[in-house]
Amino acid sequence: MQTSDTTRTLSAGHTPAFSFEVLPPLKGTGTESLFRTIDQLKEFNPRYINITTHRSEYVYDEQEDGTFIRKRLRRRPGTIAVASAIMNKYDIKVVPHVVCSGFTKEDTEYMLLDLQFLGISEVLALRGDKAKDEARFQPVRGGHSHTTDLLKQINRFNEGFFCDGTPIKHVGTPFSFGVACYPEKHEESPNPDSDLRYLKKKQELGAKYAICQMFFDNQKYFSFVERARAHGITIPLIPALKPMTKLTQITMVPKTFHLDIPKELADEASKCKNDEDVKALGIEWGVNQCKELKAYGVEGIHFYTMSAVDSIRQIAERVF
Repeated sequence: MQTSDTTRTLSAGHTPAFSFEVLPPLKGTGTESLFRTIDQLKEFNPRYINITTHRSEYVYDEQEDGTFIRKRLRRRPGTIAVASAIMNKYDIKVVPHVVCSGFTKEDTEYMLLDLQFLGISEVLALRGDKAKDEARFQPVRGGHSHTTDLLKQINRFNEGFFCDGTPIKHVGTPFSFGVACYPEKHEESPNPDSDLRYLKKKQELGAKYAICQMFFDNQKYFSFVERARAHGITIPLIPALKPMTKLTQITMVPKTFHLDIPKELADEASKCKNDEDVKALGIEWGVNQCKELKAYGVEGIHFYTMSAVDSIRQIAERVF
């Protein structure tokens, strides 16, 4: 059975722990790309692999008569199956995402049951993104609006009750969970202090650690940690990085992820003539970020792998 030891690892002097996030393969594409990602990074002894969970989306198919039919589409199925496949092939801990977005309380309950069957007892609990056709986040009917509500359901499950109040005959190993945090503020939060109040609530509900949204300015992370500690937040706050690899990311990343590109990085990026130049810059910047984070004494460094696996490998070769 997979034990819930991520936070014990992070606090046991193994500094920094290397970890990364993967996406389930697109529908119908198989596991080759997923396994190739893991094969490229497994030599750095990852403490765990996060597996994202994706909501269904609605698309509109135009018919021959000019009308449209609204269809439900899930592009990346299989978070639990991917977790099982990784566990079957590799001796690496997996930590799947459990999200509010697009899922009902009953959906979450069945996911927790399936994870228990696999012997997985740790998850990363998130609200998740709003649907592409929504102006602001809306839970599905019977779903959760906030991560804190999701955490309460997981705690209730751990106590031995389904979401309808029915007792669970065989409770099994209780789940532990990490959550997300935002060094530069969540896009929907009115101010940084409000962000920290919600993070404090997540800690009070049992969160063992928090993984950061990506950032390129270590000073933003250091300031965030200091403010969090002043608010009584004591859990590990794991920095997370994703090196730039393409010219388009220079303008796209700040808009998409609501973060700042430091002036020094922006100035150097403006000199890049092609994607290869940006990739080389991203690797050097990532190496310097990691070295500074190590000197700061972080418990671990997490990486977002999408479109950046080779860059992460080159960074890890020089840092871990």
